[in-house]
Amino acid sequence: MSDIPAFPYEVLWGERVLRSVANLTRRDGEEFLALAPRIPVRTVVETFHLSQAAEALDRLRSGKVRGAAVLLPDSTRTTARA
Repeated sequence: MSDIPAFPYEVLWGERVLRSVANLTRRDGEEFLALAPRIPVRTVVETFHLSQAAEALDRLRSGKVRGAAVLLPDSTRTTARA
């Protein structure tokens, strides 16, 4: 058997990397969580069933997802998108 040639898989599959952009201490987090209800902080999440993963990726690539995209197991009955 021959070796599989090396190549950049991220180019082949279009994979993305998530990175943290904040360096916070525990105290920073506690202060933020105490402040959050008074601002108020509102999160936006779009849920997709696993069978809709291709649609979720298309929406991410085209910039149509507002907030975070979350994949749910197909057995989950939640279909609401906030």
